[in-house]
Amino acid sequence: MRTCVVVPCYNEACRLDVGIFSDFLRTAPWDLNLLFVDDGSRDQTRSILEDLVARNRGGASLLGLPCNQGKAEAVRRGLQEALAADAELVGYWDADLATPLSTVPLFIELLEAEPAIDAVLGSRIRLLGRRVTRRAGRHYLGRCFATVVSLALRLPVYDTQCGAKMFRRTEALEQALQKPFGSRWIFDVELLGRLLDWYRRHDSKAEARALYEFPLPQWREVAGSRITPQDFLRAAREMLDLYLRELRHLPPPEPGTYSD
Repeated sequence: MRTCVVVPCYNEACRLDVGIFSDFLRTAPWDLNLLFVDDGSRDQTRSILEDLVARNRGGASLLGLPCNQGKAEAVRRGLQEALAADAELVGYWDADLATPLSTVPLFIELLEAEPAIDAVLGSRIRLLGRRVTRRAGRHYLGRCFATVVSLALRLPVYDTQCGAKMFRRTEALEQALQKPFGSRWIFDVELLGRLLDWYRRHDSKAEARALYEFPLPQWREVAGSRITPQDFLRAAREMLDLYLRELRHLPPPEPGTYSD
């Protein structure tokens, strides 16, 4: 299936591993495009991306935003661009490759094998046989946040904030991307809320099958992360604002949707 993965970038000149992206594109056996979105970077990110795209014609493309608009808008604009190019599967992937690119084909294979699934969400679950390394403080703060999100969405989701997600082209997704996100830090939650709103209003029976959490085989924290304790406070404030603005109006799921 024709696939486009959006890679949002802002001031990534020192962290962007061009070699890994190029090697991945050379060996990828799928109809795949990596769409890099430069979110108004002030360093050499744009020129590095231009060179990467020039060296990988057909496999990589670049969307340059005139000024920094935040990751949420960079992802939204990138996904819209991918859909406009007739991609059947679209997704987004963090540029630091905390989730290795080797996971991309696993998402594609799942969506190809299971037509009822519309969205695959990477989930950072520490299980035997999987290499998920995360600092304890972040892990427990993340669990607290995930619990709040699960209650607000009325959805048994484990991890909404992992930067590896892929979606099937659907009316629900196109509708969810029509307007900018109001959240800068927790747009993943806002996107899920919009998708759930569509399913619960138009196709409630599909909801339980449409969203799939994929336990990642590997994930690691990358040095140079810009997330600070203050950012968690901002995320909490955004979550409250999002709940008051949208999520409290979200229809409940059909009874028994998530029961075995």
